[in-house]
Amino acid sequence: MKRKNLIVVLVVLVMVLVVSTVKMAGFFDWFSKGDNEFKSEINFKGSSTLAPVISKISSSFMEENQTWDKVDKQFPKKEIQIFVAAGGSGAGIKAVTDGTTNFGMVSRNTSSSEQNNIDGYKEFKLGVDALTVAINPKNRVKHNLTTEEIRKIFAGQYKYWNQINDNLPHKEIIVVTRDLGGGAHKVFQKKVMGDLQVKSSAIQAPSMGALVNKIMENEYAIGYASVGVVNRNEGKIIPLSIDGVAPTKENIISGDYKISRPLLVIKGGEIPSAEQAFLEVLLSSESANIIEKMGFIPAK
Repeated sequence: MKRKNLIVVLVVLVMVLVVSTVKMAGFFDWFSKGDNEFKSEINFKGSSTLAPVISKISSSFMEENQTWDKVDKQFPKKEIQIFVAAGGSGAGIKAVTDGTTNFGMVSRNTSSSEQNNIDGYKEFKLGVDALTVAINPKNRVKHNLTTEEIRKIFAGQYKYWNQINDNLPHKEIIVVTRDLGGGAHKVFQKKVMGDLQVKSSAIQAPSMGALVNKIMENEYAIGYASVGVVNRNEGKIIPLSIDGVAPTKENIISGDYKISRPLLVIKGGEIPSAEQAFLEVLLSSESANIIEKMGFIPAK
């Protein structure tokens, strides 16, 4: 009887050891990857154009999984927390440089100096956006402007709409831009304005959504607006052709429409396992569908 009890105890101990070994294997797997302390929180900061996209994808991810062990059985049972804060591409780059965020959201190409300032710089392209020169639907200006006309409008050389066309009213042209430190403005400055500066009296909107709202509110306003935001407000804002080229998906992909820009997520240093798991979600075909539904062109 004692021998039988001893055998039962030994079997139970073996089973406990097997289960413990499996659990410890998972622990050491993410521990060996550098996750000495599993971080359940991920922070994104930067582009106001990209922020709604990341928010949409992360919300779905958190609702579906809730805790990290549902994402990967080797992860601990900790609540998934993903925070997204807009503030402009420049703010996103600075936050990654300073180490105050896990990922930066950037809606323009980063410069070599910006990349060199970030140890272990990495970037991941989620899609492509274009800046449309857009007006209020009540505005009767022609729906095709030349690059030179746009430069004169934004520089303040054309002050009234009837300077573009005699048939238009003698009303002041209200120029709306993003803040000068944002990625959108840098793209517009480089690809349209060149050495000519946007007039100092232009309204600087704090986000792309705010910029579009200004145009929708004022029939005499004009501004550069993300094609994604324009597509989500179809009929409420009119994108113009530039030099005869409309900002269509085909023209943006081919490069015929010249004011395009990448939508990037950037990172410095090593990528912990939880961040890698969510990054794979961001780069998945499911996320590409979300990006497209939000009016942008997903990366291939």
